[in-house]
Amino acid sequence: MTWTVGWNRWLWLTLFVALGLRLGLAFAVQHEVSKTPGRLCLISGDAEGYWELAGHIAAGEDYSIFDPPRRLLRMPGFPALLALPRSIFGNNPFAARILLAIVGTIACGLTYWLGRELAGEAVGVMAAAYTAVSPSMCLFSVLFLSETAFAAAMLGSLIAAAKLTRRKLELRPSTSGPVGLATQTGALVGLATYMRPTWLLVGPGLSLLFLFYGNLSIRWKLTVSLVICLALGIALAPWTVRNAWVTGHFVPTTLWVGPSLYDGLNPEATGDSDMEFFEKDRLLQTMTEYEMDHEYRRRSWAFAIEHPQQVMWLALVKQIRYWSPAPNSPQFDHPLIHAVAWLAYGPLILLACLGAWYSRRDFWLLILTVAPVFYFASLHLLFVGSLRYRLPAEYPLAVIAAIGLNRLAYNTQSAFSNH
Repeated sequence: MTWTVGWNRWLWLTLFVALGLRLGLAFAVQHEVSKTPGRLCLISGDAEGYWELAGHIAAGEDYSIFDPPRRLLRMPGFPALLALPRSIFGNNPFAARILLAIVGTIACGLTYWLGRELAGEAVGVMAAAYTAVSPSMCLFSVLFLSETAFAAAMLGSLIAAAKLTRRKLELRPSTSGPVGLATQTGALVGLATYMRPTWLLVGPGLSLLFLFYGNLSIRWKLTVSLVICLALGIALAPWTVRNAWVTGHFVPTTLWVGPSLYDGLNPEATGDSDMEFFEKDRLLQTMTEYEMDHEYRRRSWAFAIEHPQQVMWLALVKQIRYWSPAPNSPQFDHPLIHAVAWLAYGPLILLACLGAWYSRRDFWLLILTVAPVFYFASLHLLFVGSLRYRLPAEYPLAVIAAIGLNRLAYNTQSAFSNH
């Protein structure tokens, strides 16, 4: 009992520090952007779109943006989150940043929960401690970008999957435990997909893994796999039905995949995002959103087939940007920022490699902590690369890094005690 209370005390201290740092950054970021009239965020682009969509939700208006209207540009999860403070405080960015600071702190707590579920209290607290003080995690928590909110929702789905994988051997076929946990897993994958559409593939992926790994009977493997997919489908049904009504087509996520893909696969692509082609082409003047999305998909794959060497070079550049310790945006190109980023990121990667080695025989531990960062990396061989897209995966990666640190500390202590 003393051991548990001790770790609980450290957990609350960790969360207190996490919230304090994020609230401080919320004030600092708002102070900085307020120096320029009309400026909303440190990293412009997506932030303005999220903020405007949140305003439409708060006002009960049509969920669309730009002219011609684009009704399937973004998943509604993050705009709906921003709509909460907008509906209460109006056009008050600082109030929204406070809410996002709280969400970032919750993400730290969920990292602890995932670590505790997979490897115990000590690992959970150490993983949460890293996420609490990570400079990039603290900063992105208070920006009007979906990374941190998505990370929190993603962690929820990983925790549900961890409960299912860790407890399934203890359950008997007569219990309803696996079905309930599978339902939670699918539903929470759906919630995370509302924040970022790329998480959609994780539901079917987990279902396939459950079919081939584990000691449950084939009947229960099939049941769990089907329930995960069914719960995911039900969770996304309101959005999918709305999209079918708007477009006349089955669209479970957005109609921005095509332009995003073309952003990474076109003759002028550099690995960084540059959507000027969209304004030049003006396809929405003559096409529907659905047609525009599929036209850009067609152009992307045509370019990839015709220029395989350029595609491979771009993939390398994107991966360099994806794995970069420091943010890729020009405003963060400062030696001090890069030094701090390396000091935070270097130990995470080294300890994660160590933790993965120690845990190499624990299949599900590696899937739930390491696989997300490589899943996003593989997607961004095609799409543009940036630290932004890796950041959510660093939360579960902190768990495997904490395992590495825990084992390293234990081995060091054992070596000294033997002498």
